[in-house]
Amino acid sequence: MTAQALDGPAEPYEPGLPRPGALLRAASDAIPPSGLVLLAILSVQVGAGFAKDLFSQLPPSAVVFLRIAMGALIMGVVARPRLKGLTRADLGAGVAFGVTLGVMNLSFYEALARLPMGIAVAIEFLGPLGVAVAASRRRMDLLWVVLAGSGVVMLAPWGTATSRISWAGIGFALVAAVCWAGYILLSASVGGRFPGTTGLSFAMIVSFLVVAPVGITTGGADLLQPELLLIGLGVGLLSSVIPYSIELEALRRMPKRVFGILMSLEPAVAAIVGLLVLGEVLEVREWAAIGCVVIASVGATRNTR
Repeated sequence: MTAQALDGPAEPYEPGLPRPGALLRAASDAIPPSGLVLLAILSVQVGAGFAKDLFSQLPPSAVVFLRIAMGALIMGVVARPRLKGLTRADLGAGVAFGVTLGVMNLSFYEALARLPMGIAVAIEFLGPLGVAVAASRRRMDLLWVVLAGSGVVMLAPWGTATSRISWAGIGFALVAAVCWAGYILLSASVGGRFPGTTGLSFAMIVSFLVVAPVGITTGGADLLQPELLLIGLGVGLLSSVIPYSIELEALRRMPKRVFGILMSLEPAVAAIVGLLVLGEVLEVREWAAIGCVVIASVGATRNTR
């Protein structure tokens, strides 16, 4: 976040004392960009792990509400959206962006309640994989589509009744994948219409309005428990504010193609976090399926220009 994106005059500082922004920039500069990407991935997945741990106390839609409410509050303060000067088309793009963001999170958390973390993220990752393949327009990239599809087929509970992997969970993860693809496409449009990061801030406010009716209805009075509010704040920071800030800094210092390749590791990181945080032990077949998605994503990203 640059100083120009903040409202109001700068705070006075004692001569010779470094500003907090300068300290943060110095700290991030000391970490290689690849390390920043891995930190962002880890932050997102640890946040998802804490969110899933809340499902024993709150339904997934209520946890989504807490996450988006905290993220919207923080982003609204840091990058307050300004509507002056925006056209109806600009506002329409921002609303579409926010609705997509809200539905994506609702669908993903519902999938997370029915699937192990690594599997849910692997299926959701078909969204950005599809965008990468569509952008490359190389016939060879059909191979990556087949490989990723094979991974999903390996995960499906064919002919077995199991509580570990459900068709409903796969369905929610696929909806989240479609929304993630839409999120990527809309983010480019919104980024060109809104100054700085105010487009994301506007979208988070819209997504808050989208999920609020469902989240408040399902969560009820439990949403007012101080402990749950504190955990929701942590989930919002880990899943939205912190990784987005880190990703912006990483993109400033590395090619987008390399960034995309590193982000392809996210399903594998999700599986590891699920194991360490939630005790979700995956079978060899499930690790192989996640590997198919990761390899397909790396291959598609490497060929994208």
